[in-house]
Amino acid sequence: MKLSTQDFLEIDQIREGVIVLKNRTLRGVIMVSSLNFALKSEEEQNAILYQFQNFLNSLDFSCQIIVQSRKLNITGYLDKLKELEKKQENELLKTQTAEYRKFIKNLVQEETIMTKSFYLVVPFSLFEAEGVAAAKGLFKKQKTPSVLTEEQFQRCKAQLWQRIEFVVMGLRRCGLRAIPLTTLELVELFWTLYHPEEAEAGYHPEFPPELSI
Repeated sequence: MKLSTQDFLEIDQIREGVIVLKNRTLRGVIMVSSLNFALKSEEEQNAILYQFQNFLNSLDFSCQIIVQSRKLNITGYLDKLKELEKKQENELLKTQTAEYRKFIKNLVQEETIMTKSFYLVVPFSLFEAEGVAAAKGLFKKQKTPSVLTEEQFQRCKAQLWQRIEFVVMGLRRCGLRAIPLTTLELVELFWTLYHPEEAEAGYHPEFPPELSI
């Protein structure tokens, strides 16, 4: 019996900006900006550390921080330069554009230029939504619910988004921009994680329009 990639993933579905795992717990993913800490003054560094410490102490749930490193893909940028080069009527500008394009291409080939993306994963479970007492009773009968009803999903989703909003505000106090990922952005993220070579080459598959919700 052949197994597909889906059989090895913990993800059951992605809908309405929420990841539903096979154990029926939910996850929300926030993309977080970076800041150049080394360029800050000592007072600014201390303020950032103090705010981040307060943020961590304010959490009553666990979070996962993920740092993704990828080779920077500039294929599209090089293609635009090539088109610009063709359209140039001034010979001097055309030559300079061609030289600049070759310089950038050689630079990327000789040096590995990496880009880093930062994500924070926020969890929530049905047991938390139904309360400790209800969770204990449910746990005795069935460790993992076979399926989330629409009502259960919406209730868990609402409380998950409350957590996400709390995390976003806490990160903003640290001087960081934080944006929750949509369904389409989540699908693209996981696709690039499992297809790194295609993603680095600039290829992305066509996703149905309904995933943008």
